[in-house]
Amino acid sequence: MDPVIRRQTLADLLHRSAKRFPARTAIVCGDTVWTYAEFDALCTRLAAGLAAQGVGKGVRVALLARNSHAFAAMRFALARLGAVLVPINFMLKAEEAAYILRHAGADMLATDTALAPLARAAAAMDTGVKSFVWMPSEHPSEPVPGMTAFDALAACDAPLVPVAIEGTDVAQIVYTSGTESSPKGAVLTHDAVIWQYVSCVADASIESSDLALHALPLYHCAQLDVFLGPSVYVGATNVITAAPTPDNLLPLIERHRISSFFAPPTVWIGLLRSARFDQTDLSSLRKGYYGASIMPVEVMRELSRRLPAVRLWNLYGQTEIAPLATMLGPDDQLRKPGSCGRAVLNVETRVVDDAMNDVAPGEVGEIVHRSPHLMLGYFHDDDRTLAAFEGGWFHSGDLATIDDEGYITVVDRKKDMIKTGGENVASREVEEAIYRLPAVSEVAVIGVAHPRWVEAVIAVVVVKEGQTLGEADVLAHCHDALAGFKSPKAVVFADALPKNPSGKLLKRELRQRHGDLFATR
Repeated sequence: MDPVIRRQTLADLLHRSAKRFPARTAIVCGDTVWTYAEFDALCTRLAAGLAAQGVGKGVRVALLARNSHAFAAMRFALARLGAVLVPINFMLKAEEAAYILRHAGADMLATDTALAPLARAAAAMDTGVKSFVWMPSEHPSEPVPGMTAFDALAACDAPLVPVAIEGTDVAQIVYTSGTESSPKGAVLTHDAVIWQYVSCVADASIESSDLALHALPLYHCAQLDVFLGPSVYVGATNVITAAPTPDNLLPLIERHRISSFFAPPTVWIGLLRSARFDQTDLSSLRKGYYGASIMPVEVMRELSRRLPAVRLWNLYGQTEIAPLATMLGPDDQLRKPGSCGRAVLNVETRVVDDAMNDVAPGEVGEIVHRSPHLMLGYFHDDDRTLAAFEGGWFHSGDLATIDDEGYITVVDRKKDMIKTGGENVASREVEEAIYRLPAVSEVAVIGVAHPRWVEAVIAVVVVKEGQTLGEADVLAHCHDALAGFKSPKAVVFADALPKNPSGKLLKRELRQRHGDLFATR
């Protein structure tokens, strides 16, 4: 039997939606509007154009660009070739982006006009990038000389030669920060991503009637694979924008009659605090999603009061599980405040002790998962892959409690990950950057509560005896060495860092000591 008969890959999803809803609007971005039939046909031509440039099965293509219709098209065109998508955070420094390009072995780099200088600078740092593609943006922009234009690729009239793709083939490598200074590439197959789409549709109520606004960066697996991908899967209408600011989002919700919107708590808080909020017709909004960090209970209550028709979902997970793992639904938002809910349809989740025994209700343990959503492993990193899957379960690195109803509440991060404004920051990476200052004796980087960012990066620094160092010196150094979201929002100086008798740094004590730092600033 021809395996194509039973095939279900990312290459097929858009095509099937186009057959079901050919005239329905699929993509809206700036002045660009595509029906599903138009979107499907364009992705086929784009795939043929990319194939003519040497892109084929297994070739890794990096995207360093802000949200656009072109980003969405590249995602599905690459899938049709069996190529591997490598999305890159556009807030990284050139050196950080270059590491990903080198480690992933990317052959091609697609970018937009605004980010082209960063893309060129990163690619020039001993990477294997051989060619560039210029992608149009949400608003009109000029093509970059020396780059192959997206529009030219999408105008290809050569037939697309069918590619043998299976669900077990790699669809994407998504890089995530860990406790180590170097990011890890989570290798995700078509099967993993699609099983995750099924969980999203079932448990996050993603429907073909939705009119969804996608405003958070598509390089991030949450916007790309919890919302855009499942929305295309079911045939919903998708409005894409690159600016998640209140002055941009509120008019878009009103103009397009948006019914579904995802954002981390920081963005929701920004909308509530905007002077435009009460002057904007938000009556079309019916579904609100948040993730990346816990929504403060008072903010949740305010959202419920000011947007009474909106049902809220809290979605928890991580890149390695494609990324959705658990969900707290609308009926439990105020009944289980702070909880990330229970495992979604295709995930089995436990909270365990160091011996892999289930903890009792209220006791702290580590969240572990089994699921077809899960990655194959970390790209070119067998040691960290083995550690992550120790004992036959994927270890999330998050510490949590579970109650007698099975609801999970994250209480700490085993890997010292800080989530600020929806972005992951590895504390060790920031610490290593600060340690490069000659006057630094010791440093600990932690996350503390912040009224805007929900969690902010701060550094607690011990200065070497006989030397001097100021907060401005540390901040300036970090801004030069790290992406802006990774840089500390404040620096605290101490005579010593708290440690246990074995010399282990007690970060929990630091978080308790400095937890109200921004309450007085």
